[in-house]
Amino acid sequence: MPANWKQSGLRWYWIVVLAFVADQLSKQWILANFDLYESVKLLPIFNLTYVRNYGAAFSFLHDAGGWQRWMFTLVAVGFSVVLTIWLRRLPAEKRLLSVAYTLVIGGALGNLVDRLVHGFVVDFLDFYWNTSHYPAFNIADSAICVGAVLIVWEAFFGDKTDQQPASSKE
Repeated sequence: MPANWKQSGLRWYWIVVLAFVADQLSKQWILANFDLYESVKLLPIFNLTYVRNYGAAFSFLHDAGGWQRWMFTLVAVGFSVVLTIWLRRLPAEKRLLSVAYTLVIGGALGNLVDRLVHGFVVDFLDFYWNTSHYPAFNIADSAICVGAVLIVWEAFFGDKTDQQPASSKE
């Protein structure tokens, strides 16, 4: 285990703050400037559209009656704690994995605040093609997805020297 936080993955924790602040500022701007379901076309395939998500990804469990709010709160806190512990144990040189973990934590905390403050997550990024719309999402969701992809990437293509026997490193 690294001796102090500067030598661990915690050195990259500023990314948590960056993702969290960007997410919360964007959601506050949407709440201050849009009515529910109001939409502004920015590109031929992209709108800003204010919607509420009472569930998780793709509105999973959105109509479950309210208990899902607390389950997703526990999941966000749990993942954030576990990933923070893993970051503490991870050498700072493991940049890609550190960035991945911090993006997931920042996104989880951004959506957690929404659930606790509003009882729903504010979504507003609306991509579409013709009349088919991808489910709306936000910056926190984007951070979680990018972080998850980086974790998978690292699992498949990361530094393989850590997995070699000690005798073959010589």
